[in-house]
Amino acid sequence: MKKTSDQSFRDSISTVDKEGKRAWIYPKKPSGKYFRRREIVSYLLLAFLFAAPFIKVNGNQFLLFNVIDRKFNFFGFPFWPQDFHLVVISIIIGVVFVSLFTVAFGRIFCGWICPQTIFMEMVFRRIEYWVEGDRGAQIRLDKQKWNAEKIRKRILKWSIFFIISFLIANIFLAYIQGSDKVLSMVKDGPGEHLGTLIALLIFTAVFYFVFTWFREQVCVIACPYGRLQSVLLDDKSVVVAYDHVRGEGENGRAKFKKNQDRGAQGFGDCIDCKQCVNVCPTGIDIRNGTQLECVNCTACIDECDHMMRSVNLPEGLIRYASESEISENKKFRFTPRMKGYTAVLGVLIAILVGMLFLRSDVEAKILRVPGQLFEHKGENISNVYTFKIVNKTIKDFDDVQFKLIKPDGEIKVVGNNNITVPKEGMAQGTLFIEINQYLLDKDKTKVEIEIYSDGKLVDKT
Repeated sequence: MKKTSDQSFRDSISTVDKEGKRAWIYPKKPSGKYFRRREIVSYLLLAFLFAAPFIKVNGNQFLLFNVIDRKFNFFGFPFWPQDFHLVVISIIIGVVFVSLFTVAFGRIFCGWICPQTIFMEMVFRRIEYWVEGDRGAQIRLDKQKWNAEKIRKRILKWSIFFIISFLIANIFLAYIQGSDKVLSMVKDGPGEHLGTLIALLIFTAVFYFVFTWFREQVCVIACPYGRLQSVLLDDKSVVVAYDHVRGEGENGRAKFKKNQDRGAQGFGDCIDCKQCVNVCPTGIDIRNGTQLECVNCTACIDECDHMMRSVNLPEGLIRYASESEISENKKFRFTPRMKGYTAVLGVLIAILVGMLFLRSDVEAKILRVPGQLFEHKGENISNVYTFKIVNKTIKDFDDVQFKLIKPDGEIKVVGNNNITVPKEGMAQGTLFIEINQYLLDKDKTKVEIEIYSDGKLVDKT
């Protein structure tokens, strides 16, 4: 079998057949050293995902993304809408980091860290193997008529899938509304929170649809990251790659024959067993080169190594390697492009760290009421202002006082002078600033105000 230059496989995706219909993927159950490493990484990440909403740091939820109340916690540090610039920089850092990682190591994020892959391959697919069996058994079950065995297995699988989807939806709700609120709603019962229950069921249906039917289509069709590979990868990027130089030889691939001298006949080490295709969760043939469907899950590496050992050939026919390493035998090196990404990433991280150190726990805004004219009060000029004090900490600020630093004058708070700013809350109101008219020598005078709580300076504006 000679090497072919046929590239027609690039005209369509692996999950669609020639008639445009869904080509269902039945991946073989993976095993091997890389799969065991992925299992460890995946279950650690799953444990973190399920535990993070219930971990508290100084009374703050470890991770919280409460878009409704505009409250966010990252690693126990609370962030408010006033800190949105920090969130933006963090997102930019994440994008640059993923870009750098992709330039260097391809789509390794998808195979090892992405929640979609972890849930699909390490949770739902494992349950499917347990209920329906491996690749061959699943194919036979699909072709089988709807008898008692098929109905029993399908109902069992779908029921477990629904329960896990409902659990995932609850975890995501804990990230959005907070674990304390979710636990309180569970204690109250669904009848007390029908709106939340309906939202939970909608999200459960989405997760159930994704992991029961849509599956690898998320990676192939919906996720834009796969298409970004075409602009991020180059021949220096380390990806899951087939060593076509060794695998094809001079005369291409050939089936394995006992006592055959493959080298003398010009055949490569690839025995064309197609096990790398059968084990692939997106149904591609890695021997065709890098494709957008490949999520770098390493299943083909483990399967190929197993087959190479079985026929007494060296492992590594499919491995982590760059095109330069395979074609030109050049080892991985840090290219100028990677150095550029690294420099940008370092600058952004330095900026973020600096902003975090400069970030205050209390933020006060005092603004003059628009359209309101000043008043004469004896020898003083009086202007009316509104104030808003945001408390980003988990402790109350009592007996909040304002002190006019420059110029000399007096601050009078409208209403209750005993201002309290609750934890993770805010206080707002109105105040008057009175300054002697002889101290005002310009049309506009800048005032400096300090805010104290129990005699301790907490902010100035």
